[in-house]
Amino acid sequence: QVQLAESGGGAVQAGGSLRLSCAAPKNTYSCMGWFRQPTGKEREGVAAIGSDGRTLYADSVKGRFTISQDNAKNTLYLQMDSLKPEDTAMYYCAADADLTIDDVVVTHTVPYFDYLGQGTQVTVSS
Repeated sequence: QVQLAESGGGAVQAGGSLRLSCAAPKNTYSCMGWFRQPTGKEREGVAAIGSDGRTLYADSVKGRFTISQDNAKNTLYLQMDSLKPEDTAMYYCAADADLTIDDVVVTHTVPYFDYLGQGTQVTVSS
C-alpha cells in the first residue's frame, strides 16, 4: 500500500503564499497531482505532472499555482501564490501508476488516481 504524506498547509491572508509538500515512497508513478475539497463541496483536481515533466492546471489556479517534483527527494510540491479565499480547502496529493499526462483531465481525473494522501488544510482569509 502506497502512503502519501502531505505537509505545508496552514492559514494565510489573501494574496499570500504557501508551499505544500508530498512525500511519496520511491516508486514509478506515471503521473502525480494535487486536488482539493472545500467543506461540503466536490473534489476538484488543481494540478498534475507527468513523468516527462509536463504539467496541467485547472483554470481556477492557472498562473497562481505551480506543481513540481524532486525525484531525488521523492517529493511533490505545490507552490501556491496570490491565494484567494476561494482556495480554502483540504488539499490532497495523488499519484497514479498507469495514467499518463495525456490521459488526464486535471479537474476530474486527479481526485481518482490510484493513491491518495490524507490531506492538509489550507485556509485563506480575506
